[in-house]
Amino acid sequence: MSEPQPTVLISEAEVAALVEAVAERIAPRIDDETVAVCLLTGGLWFAADLTRALARRGRMVRFDALWLASYKDERQSSGRCEVRADLQRPVAGRKALVVDDVFDTGLSLSEAARLVRDAGASEVLTAVFASKPWPTERAIAPDFVAWEAPGRFLVGYGMDVAGKMRGLPYVGAMD
Repeated sequence: MSEPQPTVLISEAEVAALVEAVAERIAPRIDDETVAVCLLTGGLWFAADLTRALARRGRMVRFDALWLASYKDERQSSGRCEVRADLQRPVAGRKALVVDDVFDTGLSLSEAARLVRDAGASEVLTAVFASKPWPTERAIAPDFVAWEAPGRFLVGYGMDVAGKMRGLPYVGAMD
């Protein structure tokens, strides 16, 4: 039995153009001492493309990752964030750019910003590829958003359904 295929919302070329555009907005706000903190696992695709786009603009950021889990293999957040792996690179006294794939409930991004701030970052900026509408106010608003997404169940470009479809080069909807 084959899996249902997602409806393509933005193509691979559109994803690349959105990443370039957000990198253009981020580059003037950071320096070469900035630590880009990727939120694993979903943020990996955006973080990789974003750090390369920043390098093309002369920003050679340092790279680290935080592994937070709030969804597990479900379609809805569990409402709590588990830290599975902490920062490995010192951020004390440096700017940090927390990078994630999708801003949904805001739980992961808020927790990551708090952890990075608590680790001594001089400034914490946040960037997400997709920002979904949410019915209630969220604790944090991303500083940079590449794409204002519809309120649909998204897959591809790091976003998944039970760990599948993260590697799609485009963004699709599964509803």
